[in-house]
Amino acid sequence: MSDYHLQSRLIHGPMVSPHWDYQEHIVPPISASTAYRLKSAARGAEGFREFANPEFNRHQQHPIYIYDRLDEPSRSMLEDNLADAEGGERCVAFATGMAAISAALGVLLKTGDTVVSHKTVYGCTYSLFHNWYPRLGIDVVFADLRDVDGLRRILAENPRVMAVYGESPCNPNLELLDLAAVCAAVDEVNQGRAPRRRVFTVIDNTFATPVCQRPLEHGVDLVVHSLTKNIGGFGTDMGGAVIGPALLEPDLLLYRKDFGGVLAPKAAWPPLVYGLPTLALRARQQQESAQAVAEFLEGHPKVARVVYPGLPSHPQHELARRQMRDPDGAFAPGTLVYFVMEGDPARARERGARLMDLLASEALTVTLAVSLGQVRTLVEHPGSMTHATVPPEEQLAAGIDPGGIRLSLGLERTEDILRDLESALDGV
Repeated sequence: MSDYHLQSRLIHGPMVSPHWDYQEHIVPPISASTAYRLKSAARGAEGFREFANPEFNRHQQHPIYIYDRLDEPSRSMLEDNLADAEGGERCVAFATGMAAISAALGVLLKTGDTVVSHKTVYGCTYSLFHNWYPRLGIDVVFADLRDVDGLRRILAENPRVMAVYGESPCNPNLELLDLAAVCAAVDEVNQGRAPRRRVFTVIDNTFATPVCQRPLEHGVDLVVHSLTKNIGGFGTDMGGAVIGPALLEPDLLLYRKDFGGVLAPKAAWPPLVYGLPTLALRARQQQESAQAVAEFLEGHPKVARVVYPGLPSHPQHELARRQMRDPDGAFAPGTLVYFVMEGDPARARERGARLMDLLASEALTVTLAVSLGQVRTLVEHPGSMTHATVPPEEQLAAGIDPGGIRLSLGLERTEDILRDLESALDGV
């Protein structure tokens, strides 16, 4: 398998899996049983001994299936393919992207610990940090992780920091984090810490996907994904995943079992047989459209600012060119565009709302809806929608413009998307 390109491996996968032998099937079957027959009491006891046991490798030996919430074959095959895509040792899948984020940090943090988060994160992640972590006695320090020296100071001054968390590109303003530099700063601190008190880095790679960027290659410890987005690709099922070292797999499996955020087999099957096999092709077309749309918007007189890693005007364009690479090494700047209309903040927001209303009522190719990474082009206003839980003053501090518009490119014909955008802009 290692002789083949990632694009081919994601389509075919291993035809013989330790999770399920399906040599006769071209398409993996769906497991549809919550409980599994046990041939003896001893076999049942052995299955429980094996589960989440670091001495048992469920990826090389056929596990004893007991109950869906513990382990089952459809989800496990998806996990193996996701680990391969990101270049990680292990993957554990969850019911949603937020369940995956909660689990990744949940196995690293306990009461009294601190997580350092980039200042700009998804609204629900902000809510997790702001509303729920204080109840657990976990401190959150929001910082600009683009300032690596500032991160070094925070780590040096706070021995209770156990995790550094961020997104790259960030949701929604497409800021980038220099992943290698962040990891280097964390590694410096870890040199003076006991192995069990080391700081782990966690990066949300949902916006980029493993087709455009693989954070583990830059030294990141854990990658999280919302499978609901680009990897699922069709907007039909929710899911999440954590990819990282084999060391943390037992804890992640136990966390999933005990907190119950399990990805159902029927929800694991679509990204396994539709999402991952088409990811590279979808991302290629979506990036072409994103580049064309970004260039069009940047040249439009009614648009004040456009942020897209593929534009030379992006403040971190050189970092993007170095870090956002597909498996062939080609520049892969992603599938999302962020832009702001002309005018003072109130006027820009008003014109943005008008633009989105026109797209919602008149355009075929651009749909007003949250989420992203679908075959359909989606537009939304982060300030009042996906990031509504973030107070306005903190949105500004995080670099989220009051009038900012997030556009996720789909698979429609690029010329049709541009025509619908131009028509809507004419009406603003």
